[in-house]
Amino acid sequence: MFSLPDLPYSMDALAPAMSAETLEFHYGKHHKAYIDKLNELIAGTPLEDASLEEIIQQTSGGGVGSLLFDQAGQHWNHTHFWLGMRKGGGGALPGHLERRLISDFGSIEAFRGEFTQACLTQFGSGWGWLVFDGDKLAVTKTGNAETPIEQGHTALLTCDVWEHSYYIDYRNQRPKYVEAFLEELVDWQVVADRLEAVTN
Repeated sequence: MFSLPDLPYSMDALAPAMSAETLEFHYGKHHKAYIDKLNELIAGTPLEDASLEEIIQQTSGGGVGSLLFDQAGQHWNHTHFWLGMRKGGGGALPGHLERRLISDFGSIEAFRGEFTQACLTQFGSGWGWLVFDGDKLAVTKTGNAETPIEQGHTALLTCDVWEHSYYIDYRNQRPKYVEAFLEELVDWQVVADRLEAVTN
């Protein structure tokens, strides 16, 4: 059975960029609801002992498994999101991550601009991603519960742009939220470690 991931920070640690109230609702209630439904749907089925990634792969593409896919995808995406942030985030990038971003995007500013644009142009609910596509770093976006797993990409960083992720703190100002995410929330060491794990 799946459960909420342990957060590497306290519920109020990300304030003011992300308030304790947002975490209480988004992590404590919204994410938990996906997990509860996921556990309910797989109980007594052949997928009961499957990994989260296996469930996503086997239910991707709509049809009969679409409800199950939505719960599994949202659990996976949210877990990746929470674990990519830290108290006092943002700041300087680890050297090898910085060099790779410059190599693949031309500059850190170009990466930030492309990532921000992906987050802002995702119509409706979804996610902005930094991924490794097997050859280079790339920015992409997914709608609803879709994940980079379906595209064969390795996720390094994601920003949740569903309205529930920022409406308490930023109301309808998604640009301010994305800016705060990059400037004050991202744990760049985690991103660097994810990159090193897949490239080494």
